[in-house]
Amino acid sequence: MALLCGSLFRSCHFSLLSSHLIGNLRVCTRAVYPQSSRRNTISTSVRLRASLTGRTTSYQIYSKATAPLPCGPVLTPCGHYFHTSARLRALPAPLIWMIIKPLQKIMAIILGRSIRKWWVALPDKRQQLVRKYAWQKRWQIAGGAGVAIMIVALFLLTHLDESPLTGRTRLLVFSKENYMEMAYMEEYAELLVPVTDPRHQVVKWVVQHLAQRNKDIPEVNDISWTVHVVQSPSVNAFVLPNGNVFMFTGMLEAIADVHQLTIILGHEMAHALLGHAAEQASMSHVLELLSVVLLIAIWAMCPHDSLSMLGHWVQGKLRELLFQRPFSRKLEAEADQVGLQLAAKACADVRAGPVFWQQMELRDQLSGEPTLPEWLSTHPSHRNRVAQLDRLIPEALELRERCVCPALPATDPRDVFSKSVRVLLKNTRE
Repeated sequence: MALLCGSLFRSCHFSLLSSHLIGNLRVCTRAVYPQSSRRNTISTSVRLRASLTGRTTSYQIYSKATAPLPCGPVLTPCGHYFHTSARLRALPAPLIWMIIKPLQKIMAIILGRSIRKWWVALPDKRQQLVRKYAWQKRWQIAGGAGVAIMIVALFLLTHLDESPLTGRTRLLVFSKENYMEMAYMEEYAELLVPVTDPRHQVVKWVVQHLAQRNKDIPEVNDISWTVHVVQSPSVNAFVLPNGNVFMFTGMLEAIADVHQLTIILGHEMAHALLGHAAEQASMSHVLELLSVVLLIAIWAMCPHDSLSMLGHWVQGKLRELLFQRPFSRKLEAEADQVGLQLAAKACADVRAGPVFWQQMELRDQLSGEPTLPEWLSTHPSHRNRVAQLDRLIPEALELRERCVCPALPATDPRDVFSKSVRVLLKNTRE
């Protein structure tokens, strides 16, 4: 019912780059002429001190100044303009579902509890008559249930959609436009670093570079990307569907170089491009609707309210563990794949992707923080993300080469990290 009502509504190491890193940060722009092309390119070189080895390393990402990319048709001739917006006070969307979601649970509980009380109050003879009548009308009841199932199935089939970029068939009750006006995170408003801060400038430049190098993708041009850097030790980053990019300084401290930053931002931008917020909300509300029938049955059949509450809690946890969290991990894996492609077209060293998650795994082990098993988490484990990215890297390297990016150094960052960890462990034992 809730979904049908909705359908009717529709039709009507930065952070100071850790202070010792930011002191070694220099951004410069100069003309470069790679041997593979006679056309001018602009090279932006970000120099920073690698946190593991202590050596100063120069990383370069190139963006074309004259000709469109050979890896795809350019649909718009211009790039994006980036700015830091003032506070937005948009309401969370869609608001109607925030009201219907708790109401349908309350109605299910009231209805189930009323049925139980009505049944208990019936004399034994009346209960036998009801059972006999239900048995006689069993085929009509089954037919009515079948019609209801067909209506729900028809509704779901008419809301199937094809995911952009990946072509995956998905359920989309809400359109992506419903989630373009999501609320600004007011709790972060006082924590934003100034736009003149070098950390903000670096994140802004990388987002701009990703958008420029992927402007052959229509969804990239449809979003106005806005950068916000939040002063917080949390190792986190996210992008709202309306293009607001939030990067936490704790994440910047965990990132070793600009290639890792490009891959992380590509992953978060992929969530917005793929419309994962609308897709996840659609799945969540469909599961909520389907679970209403089960919720009514639990409150009607359990003899006591305490048992009904326990059954209600178990039902919610099973729905979360069997459907919602695996679905969330699936979306994260898809964002990893698309984000790596975005970073490859931006000429980042995609081999740095697995290194970042190896760093995160090592960080968790050294800090002693308890880690949840993957089946309890909304994200894939660090180890599984490393394995998936390793499988995707050969394809990403081919894409990077088709986009006429400069050649990568022969030294693989994955090998460098592995050797550094071995040296670290050896020195620790000694």
